[in-house]
Amino acid sequence: MKLDVTDYYSIITIMICADPSYPCKFVCYFLKNQFDQVLVTYHYFIGNIMDIINLITWAAFTFVIFIIFATFHEFAHGWVAYRCGDPTAKQNGRLSLNPIVHIDLFWTIIMPIILLISTNGRFAIGSAKPVPVNPSLFRNPRRDIVLVGLAGPGANTVWALLLIVLMKLWGNSFSPESPIFRPVYELMFICMYVNVMLLVFNMLPIPPLDGSRIIEALLPYHYAQYYQKFSPYMFIVLIALMWFGLFGGLFRFILNLIIFVFKL
Repeated sequence: MKLDVTDYYSIITIMICADPSYPCKFVCYFLKNQFDQVLVTYHYFIGNIMDIINLITWAAFTFVIFIIFATFHEFAHGWVAYRCGDPTAKQNGRLSLNPIVHIDLFWTIIMPIILLISTNGRFAIGSAKPVPVNPSLFRNPRRDIVLVGLAGPGANTVWALLLIVLMKLWGNSFSPESPIFRPVYELMFICMYVNVMLLVFNMLPIPPLDGSRIIEALLPYHYAQYYQKFSPYMFIVLIALMWFGLFGGLFRFILNLIIFVFKL
């Protein structure tokens, strides 16, 4: 049976006659319900705000670590190129451990933000400003291109191994119950994580990443030219690898292998 408005008024009138305090109880009940709804909304809103603040803090913290180790990555490229006879990086002020000179406004800041927003936080791609290299100045171009290409990932490999050693020493020196153990250990783990990520990402054989330079230098000349023709379209392949989680799967496999082998 469906009640109309008149029926509801009749029910309320009967309840008032039976209990004169009913209006007061009804108002109190109504206000309590409204307050509970406001309280739930408040906690939900505050919870979301705190989640956003934590996300921004984490992103900023990770970004700083990324820039620090990307600086070593780019410096290694420039230093090896200089040792191989190419002073271009030095002449452009890029043979430096100052992170500011290696930051590119678009690739380091704008591009990752655009990808994070457009993919709803699914992934982001960013990079430091590439170090300028002139292969024609190399003493042995074919060999030196490979050495320069390996230099950046090599720097990240050295840092990752160094951090693993420090983590093992830290774990043997302090009890896990110690208040300083966990924060320092997690910081070293995050730094190791970033270096492994930079290593794996840059060794992908996709232009313009370091892995593609190494492959190109090792290929016979006519195959290298054919490989170069696809370079302008390979960024789409890189985006696809990130979008479908293939890079994430590869990275997790390597990271888990490191954790297993070194018992981190």
